[in-house]
Amino acid sequence: MKNFYITSHFPLISILFFSLAFSVYTERLVTGYLQEIGLYSGMVEFFSEQGIVLALVGVLWIFFFMLFAALKLIADTVNELSLLFFSKEEEGVDIRVLRGGSWIFLIAGILSLPSVLDIRLLAGVFAAACFSYFVFFVYRVSPHVRLGPLIGLMFFHLLFWLVFVSAIGFLLLRLYSAVLASLPV
Repeated sequence: MKNFYITSHFPLISILFFSLAFSVYTERLVTGYLQEIGLYSGMVEFFSEQGIVLALVGVLWIFFFMLFAALKLIADTVNELSLLFFSKEEEGVDIRVLRGGSWIFLIAGILSLPSVLDIRLLAGVFAAACFSYFVFFVYRVSPHVRLGPLIGLMFFHLLFWLVFVSAIGFLLLRLYSAVLASLPV
């Protein structure tokens, strides 16, 4: 007997792995920055180095966990919206066949752990997982969708993520320029 829910915990585990990998990398950056400005030596007088590292990794792990959980929620919503708009299938088979894609992110999450020393490799693993899942998604949905709606579905995904990333980038640039403008120079 095959249990349909056997892989239901894979997204959580992959989010935990990616969060840990990104938090360890970011902790190294933050520690280097704190040492550069001379604040780290003052912190070591009150806390042990391991305590500082664990506290930074813990806080950053929570931050990245929330970030990746929000991205997964958005991605699931976009997937289901695209199926709503472009699939004529009414039984929900599309959602069941997409559950196997959680293996892609689980394997990539495991691969992200040894790549914490290089941000390009870490970001590459994450980008490769996202692209692989997109190909998997299109491959699994294609038997249930004709060619025209399938192209619309792909463009819907690409356009959404392009607009989403561009809007976030624009907001970050606006915030950065506002902070620079407020500095007394």
